[in-house]
Amino acid sequence: MMVRWQREYGQFVTSGAQLVILVFGIEIESREGWLICLALLALLSLFAWLSAVRRRRTITDTPTSRIASAAQGYVELGGRGKALDGTPLFSPLTGFPCLWYRFQIETKDHDGKWRTVERGESKSSFLLDDDSGECVIDPERAEIMSRHKEVRTIGSRRHSEWTLQIGDPIYAIGEFRTIGGAALELDAANDTRALLADWKEDQKTLVSRFDLDGDGELSMQEWKLARQAARREVSRRQVELRAAADIHLLGRPADGKLHLVANLDPKGIARRYLYWAIFHLLVFFAALAALPWVWQREF
Repeated sequence: MMVRWQREYGQFVTSGAQLVILVFGIEIESREGWLICLALLALLSLFAWLSAVRRRRTITDTPTSRIASAAQGYVELGGRGKALDGTPLFSPLTGFPCLWYRFQIETKDHDGKWRTVERGESKSSFLLDDDSGECVIDPERAEIMSRHKEVRTIGSRRHSEWTLQIGDPIYAIGEFRTIGGAALELDAANDTRALLADWKEDQKTLVSRFDLDGDGELSMQEWKLARQAARREVSRRQVELRAAADIHLLGRPADGKLHLVANLDPKGIARRYLYWAIFHLLVFFAALAALPWVWQREF
């Protein structure tokens, strides 16, 4: 539920809750009920305002980095979306090749209201390319905004689908880290023990390789040779790993900071959060102003 609350439509959910509180206050028609509803409305609006302000400040205050020179930690990236390994996803409702999708299937009840019967979204990673390098974007548990929305009504069913498409300009903010290459942390001793343990699984091959005197068993001297061979093999593998290209990843920060992926202009996103902040602040002050009026009013 908390993950859903943090999605791009979280502000709409908050506004819906504000409306429900107002309707509830109208229905109960009592001073005590109205006071409780207005207090809840003010509290909810305050938290929503703080959330919108925090997100806007994060977007406006975090400078855009280049992938090739980005520091490890919390960064903002911008570039073009590409399919990982050149293999795109296919959206489940339209079958369109994409980088990410979210879908929702609704059916109309007898009273004319739409009821969700199925929903889901992809969790597969994709690439962001900013010409200086490529970064793997992990969309799981991210707030995702997209300008691509497809809605189709078929009889009593309504299909809605949101996608990030191949080649879209992608804006992403989150925890950046690099693995592989010079940044790769390796432990030669542990790797050697692990390799020797693997060799022990095939005793026949191990003995045939290091049993120099042919007695069918490994002596202390022969086992020493096996350990030396394992260390040489581990050293060779580590040299190859360090020579490999770095892999850059962007995912959700462990400290709960904003993890946002969008195919929208970041200035537009920041402006959207500003409008939501103003709206929630107005609702907050309106609820506070209504409290003394309700307290004095006869029901």
